[in-house]
Amino acid sequence: MSDVLEQAVSEDIILTNEYLESVLPVSENGYRILTESMRYSLFAGGKRVRPFLTLEFAKLFGAQKRDALPYACALEMVHTYSLIHDDLPCMDNDDIRRGKPSNHRVYGESTALLAGDSLLTLAFGCTSSAPLSPESNNAATALLSDYAGYRGMAGGQQMDLIGETEKYDLDTLIETHSLKTGKLISCACLFGAIAAGYYEGSKEYAAALNYSRGVGLAFQITDDILDVYGDSAALGKTTGKDEKTNKSTFLTLMSKNAAEEYAKRVSDEAKAEISGFDGSEILTRFADSMLARIK
Repeated sequence: MSDVLEQAVSEDIILTNEYLESVLPVSENGYRILTESMRYSLFAGGKRVRPFLTLEFAKLFGAQKRDALPYACALEMVHTYSLIHDDLPCMDNDDIRRGKPSNHRVYGESTALLAGDSLLTLAFGCTSSAPLSPESNNAATALLSDYAGYRGMAGGQQMDLIGETEKYDLDTLIETHSLKTGKLISCACLFGAIAAGYYEGSKEYAAALNYSRGVGLAFQITDDILDVYGDSAALGKTTGKDEKTNKSTFLTLMSKNAAEEYAKRVSDEAKAEISGFDGSEILTRFADSMLARIK
């Protein structure tokens, strides 16, 4: 990771964590165990990729990062809820997340389920009350509802489950991951545009969306490669699970070299989408860092 990118990521992580602390402090109420469970996963050392994308796109398009923080942190809450639920025995049944025991292994399945539910609902409170225009807050809240739900991430998770028993072709696999992984990454980039006052139909919104699609796909391809050729530390969860569940992945449909070439192509396309905007260097370097995960 380059120095300029590393500095931007570090600064955005600090901003994100400060805001998350402010909206989810330690509780002393009767439901203390629930907030502990929520905080356990929310502050488990995630890379804060989605908040970073929101904040950097907001900056790229002329908004103040601090004004975009509620959007950025709402997305991190939704992402964290999805990981808590994804690790449950009824889903991927994973005991490790980010090098630590999964939420349900520490707090039990029932509390883990409630923690995920609570993070999801808290997220909408953040998008609807951000210090931005009502138009922006309404647009952000509607986008999150669409991209996190059955037409977005949740729908992609369902297709991913079906992919354990049905063999997908490449087009179906791309659709699955464009929903499961890509929609939240797209939401992150579009949140930055919305925070700056740019909506659907603007060149800024289109650039953010097209960039996100390429980066999201590259992220998933490298994840599939790491699941086979990486280690748990690099992936952040147990490796080798895709093969054990017979899940359709990019490596079941193409060779490692072909997958790497495909990831580079979609990453290059993503970078081209923002190349015309002054100050896009950090986001360009971020796209490069996706590929560096497998080097």
